[in-house]
Amino acid sequence: MAGNDLGSLLGGLLGGGQSGGTGGNMLGSLLSALTQNGQGASGDALGGLLDMLTTAGLAEQKASWVGTGENQSVTGAQIREALPDETLKQVADEAGVTPDVAATELAQVLPTAVDKLTPNGQIPTGSLEDLIKRQQL
Repeated sequence: MAGNDLGSLLGGLLGGGQSGGTGGNMLGSLLSALTQNGQGASGDALGGLLDMLTTAGLAEQKASWVGTGENQSVTGAQIREALPDETLKQVADEAGVTPDVAATELAQVLPTAVDKLTPNGQIPTGSLEDLIKRQQL
């Protein structure tokens, strides 16, 4: 599925408003870029992203998003540090913004998106597209 299609689904997941739509599109672009760049197996870009966050020292925040408790926040600087430069640049280029703006936007939407994509505190198996459709998000 193309990043924009996934972004539309994720925009609905995030509430579809101005921020949800834009953030969903950026998140869709990010997950597509991770898959294209071999940083997440097909359908497992979410797992690849979560691994990157853990490696970057954001394991506690990631665990709060996957778990069933309150979601901890992250900053754009933390997201920028966690993601490969080329991946963030690709996401920013697709959104028509700078990498700093893209990182800030992703920092705002990631906690909610990961929380909703990991029902019952479990990282889903199968593709994100199928999960979103099954949950009718």
